[in-house]
Amino acid sequence: MQRFYGLVLCVLVASTLAKEAEAARILALMITNFRSHYSMIQPLLKGLVSRGHEVTMVGYFPLKTPIANYTDISLEGILPPSTETMSVEELRSYGYIKVLYLYWQFEVNLCKVAIESPQIQKLINSKNKFDLIITHLMGSDCFLVLSHHFKASLISLTTSVSLPWGNDRIGNIDHAAYIPNYFLPFADHMSFWQRLVNTVFIEAAKLGHYIFAELPTDELMRRHFGQDVPSIFDIKRNTSLVLINSHFSLNTPRPTVPAFVEVGGIHINSQGSLPVYLEEFLNGAEHGAIYISFGTNIQSDSFPPDKLQAFIGAFSKLPQRVLWKTSNMTGLPENIMTRKWFPQLEILRHPNTRVFITHGGQFGTLEAVYCGVPMLGIPISYDQHLNIKTSVAKEVALHLDYEFVTEEVLLEALKKLLYEPSYRINSQKLSNQFRDRHQSPLDTALFWTEYVIKHSGAQHLRSAAVDLCWYQYLLLDVVLFFCLVFILIGVLLYYVSKALLKSILIIKKYWH
Repeated sequence: MQRFYGLVLCVLVASTLAKEAEAARILALMITNFRSHYSMIQPLLKGLVSRGHEVTMVGYFPLKTPIANYTDISLEGILPPSTETMSVEELRSYGYIKVLYLYWQFEVNLCKVAIESPQIQKLINSKNKFDLIITHLMGSDCFLVLSHHFKASLISLTTSVSLPWGNDRIGNIDHAAYIPNYFLPFADHMSFWQRLVNTVFIEAAKLGHYIFAELPTDELMRRHFGQDVPSIFDIKRNTSLVLINSHFSLNTPRPTVPAFVEVGGIHINSQGSLPVYLEEFLNGAEHGAIYISFGTNIQSDSFPPDKLQAFIGAFSKLPQRVLWKTSNMTGLPENIMTRKWFPQLEILRHPNTRVFITHGGQFGTLEAVYCGVPMLGIPISYDQHLNIKTSVAKEVALHLDYEFVTEEVLLEALKKLLYEPSYRINSQKLSNQFRDRHQSPLDTALFWTEYVIKHSGAQHLRSAAVDLCWYQYLLLDVVLFFCLVFILIGVLLYYVSKALLKSILIIKKYWH
């Protein structure tokens, strides 16, 4: 009998493990044509493939080296040309209105082009079945509709800190008093006016997103999926999980619901080595090295001549060697090496790298924090102002306004970062805090992704806040109730007091 029970137990355990290890079919979609955003989703998808899942990826940048069970549906050549060759002056012209336009109407236009492409139409009309849909939470998020179309669970990921319109779909707290939003360069300790601006901007951005992104997307989706298709507003509230490219050690600590998972640094998994010429260049940097890059969106060679000369002049007066990601230049001082591309993470990891001059993109900022390298931030647009402001607040960076970049200003800032040990010490301390996790960012993302698959959407992660109207969420109905109660009590006391006073006067009159 004991053998029988033991056999039954073994069968039950084996069946449970088999169910947990069952491969899932996953469809991931990214509408953006910014290459850097793929640095977050592709490691996740490769990790899922390594665990036995089957992945289909719709995007603008297919894998250079195909792998088994990973299918790319490439939109290359269908979407408009990539915007990754913008000049610095063009990008600096992007005020809040133009940035929001890019997030909303520009992505709606990208959705229209993509959804009408033969590749996406073939996917929509196929008899494929998927267990999970992964979308990019950025602008219109038009591919949310495919989770309804394929009756699949839904995960969204954000390649930056959380966006103002990204929290409502999972009922996450977005308190404007101490959580600065993506578009404003505020730290978590804000003045009254900053809190006022932060509050107005968050609510205005949510309303603008609904009007200029969700409603046009609904119209587009109804044309392709029928008039009965649920609205984006309704579909997004079925989101099981949101993966965020941030971490509380650097970004604002905040209370979160279980469906909000920080995986900042998920792209930091390279164990590559430096090419020999770079290894020799950095090893020979007796006084250390400076690395300068403005990411994939900004071309350094598009800087005006006076700005370029300011950098060259400042570098020429320092004993440090300089690696500068830009087009090859001639006539430079011997301590400067330029290339169109450098292995950034490997350079930042090198012990002789002393300072990273950056525009403050989220991916590069996280890499600098991971490697413990102080930053000189020169933000241009998007969330770069927020990222640099956050780093300055942690005392691991200095901020320079692009307008005021001169040789003297650069020299002063670089000398401060190079020779005041506090910046290096603070950067190493922050690096330790950033790295100190019970799981790597990738393993965390994989665990929660498989958790959603395993538990058929994991609806138990869903906060009831998602189902509340805005006035219920803010307890305005409760506040109104108490106000009415107090008013009624006040009115009652008034009439009771008036009646008592009248009675007293009558009694007093007859008494005399």
